[in-house]
Amino acid sequence: MKNGIVIGVVLIVLGVIALAYQGITYTTRQKVLDIGPIHATAEHEKTIPLPPIIGAAAILGGLVIVVLGARKG
Repeated sequence: MKNGIVIGVVLIVLGVIALAYQGITYTTRQKVLDIGPIHATAEHEKTIPLPPIIGAAAILGGLVIVVLGARKG
């Protein structure tokens, strides 16, 4: 399999994942209280949104790369 086709397939898979999840969520911890032996932390959940256009563009780009790679081969 050629490298172009592999890259195209990877882009298609990443595009489908981006459309399915709509964003990346992660958790951060922050110290709230630190008095001697007493420690308190707070967890904050944050999300990096991924617009659907990014997923669609990745799928479209992957399809173009796969088609062009198949024509050359």
